[in-house]
Amino acid sequence: MSVKSAATTAPLFAGPFAIGTLSAPGGAAFPGLVVPDGRVLDLRTALDEPALTALALLERWDEELPRLHGLAGDPAGDWLPLDDLSVHAPVQPWQIFQSGANYRQHVIDLEVAHRAPDDPRTAEEARAEIAAIMDKRAAEDLPYVFIGLPTTITGPYDDVVLPSWARKPDWELELAAVISRPAYRVTVEEALEHVAGYTIANDLTDRAAVFRRDMPAIGTDWLRCKNAPGFTPLGPWIVPAGSIADPSDLRVTLKLNGETMQDESTKDMIFGVARLVSYISQTAQLLPGDLVLTGSPAGNGMHWGRLLRDGDVMDGSVTGLGAQRTHCVAEEAP
Repeated sequence: MSVKSAATTAPLFAGPFAIGTLSAPGGAAFPGLVVPDGRVLDLRTALDEPALTALALLERWDEELPRLHGLAGDPAGDWLPLDDLSVHAPVQPWQIFQSGANYRQHVIDLEVAHRAPDDPRTAEEARAEIAAIMDKRAAEDLPYVFIGLPTTITGPYDDVVLPSWARKPDWELELAAVISRPAYRVTVEEALEHVAGYTIANDLTDRAAVFRRDMPAIGTDWLRCKNAPGFTPLGPWIVPAGSIADPSDLRVTLKLNGETMQDESTKDMIFGVARLVSYISQTAQLLPGDLVLTGSPAGNGMHWGRLLRDGDVMDGSVTGLGAQRTHCVAEEAP
């Protein structure tokens, strides 16, 4: 689907350019340099690399960034109109790191919604208890991070297929950091030097499959609840980090069929991007193109008592990063 057919009035993005993955009708996908007035430069041609991908570009991001700025300011380039192109997920990552329970109000809402029927706590007691737990996590510098599969990635305007087995599919719009330099055991102070830019991710979850009721000691089942094909609409763009003044002060907004469901600032995050990247790197090595999803704010379907169903339209935006629109399509039971 093209940007034009997404029918969004949001600005394309902040800053002089962004990176996307696009294709002309019947053509192969290519990494494109996109400028705010809706023109696109095929970077395979501009950089004289016929096999170039967005992932390969991120692998040498520091080297190419000055050239990208130069290309964005050159009106004589072989520019293409964005409205004639299809927009795909901006990058296909090697790894996806997902942060859970990273927005205070979101965690409180989920704790209350997921209480067992025989839970003796009142809603107020549950809220107070989880708030104390979050304060302790923040003080001990212990984010909660798990990993997802690259096969969940889909484009920002693609249909989202709701699996027939998913009983409570839910939305989770998030700010996502895109890695450039490999990061292993980096400090919080060093962490943002390894971030190329930011994009939008909708980290869908089947709430009914989150917890293993048959094995409560094992806990959460992230494979089943989050890793269906297409469960992570991504993009539309990677906006360079230099164009985003403060990733901890962005608005995350999701509308369902035109009604606002999520509308929260990243200020509500318990752990910011730098702390998440540093924490992950103490155990795993982050690679160019990897995604660090920073968690979802309050306003999920469980909070509203309204889960995703066939025909729903989700519009998601994050300040300076543009907007995505996805249609939900129910899978027929086998």
